[in-house]
Amino acid sequence: MGLASPAIRYPEPVPILITGGGGRLARELLPLLPGAIGPTRAELDVTDPGQVDAAVQALAQRAHAAGEDGIVVHAAAYTDVRAAEDDRDACYRTNVLGTRHVAAACARHGALLVHVSTDYVFAGDADPERAARGGYREDDERGPTRNYYAQTKLLAEDEARAAPRRLLLRTSFRPREWPYASGFTDVRTSQTYVDELAPELAEAIRLAPAIVAQGIHTLHVAGAPTTVFELARRRKPDVRPASKAEAGVDLPDDVVLSTALWRRLRDAC
Repeated sequence: MGLASPAIRYPEPVPILITGGGGRLARELLPLLPGAIGPTRAELDVTDPGQVDAAVQALAQRAHAAGEDGIVVHAAAYTDVRAAEDDRDACYRTNVLGTRHVAAACARHGALLVHVSTDYVFAGDADPERAARGGYREDDERGPTRNYYAQTKLLAEDEARAAPRRLLLRTSFRPREWPYASGFTDVRTSQTYVDELAPELAEAIRLAPAIVAQGIHTLHVAGAPTTVFELARRRKPDVRPASKAEAGVDLPDDVVLSTALWRRLRDAC
């Protein structure tokens, strides 16, 4: 089945397709990326390979006619870490099979894939040496993952590598407002709020063709090291301190990402 919605058009200047257009990240990115569209799941279901192929083909045709790089930002994902433990089929279909379909379509039609990944692909054990050098680097060994969501995102990275022109963009963010009564004091992270992070991600997406041309295929874009509790308290001062033991799912101790490579690339452009 092809992409049916006649409302989807690719404005100037550079055609960009963001999957998961109804999601938190896409809604923040769309105003920052002229030329981008973000079909909702009703318009583009990434678990349907026919829909994905038709959407990427339309993007590529528009891009090639304009002499531009068509960019597919694959932001659609199943992100409920706790629910994924019980709803594994839905999580796998969206995160793994959905990425397989997007990567295959990008390879088929010559689009550049920017795959939005996560810090959870790392084991997240506490390591003073790694903390001293700024966190996980792009080439650090992934896994073993802590939960099912993380496992599907690790597998999704492997699927994304089927696209010859690709950038795996590892990041971590929260909604604009802290949604919970508590925050974990024993989880270190480089998460920040999505409205703060989106401009950085948009810049990385705009620079993706130049970054990939340098042979770089993985990039970390994230905030400063903090604890989940400290992050929560920034926007919810009355948040309650809690332990990750209350989460109901295995969570990492420390998944801070090193963003040194991104800072060097950004400053050089």
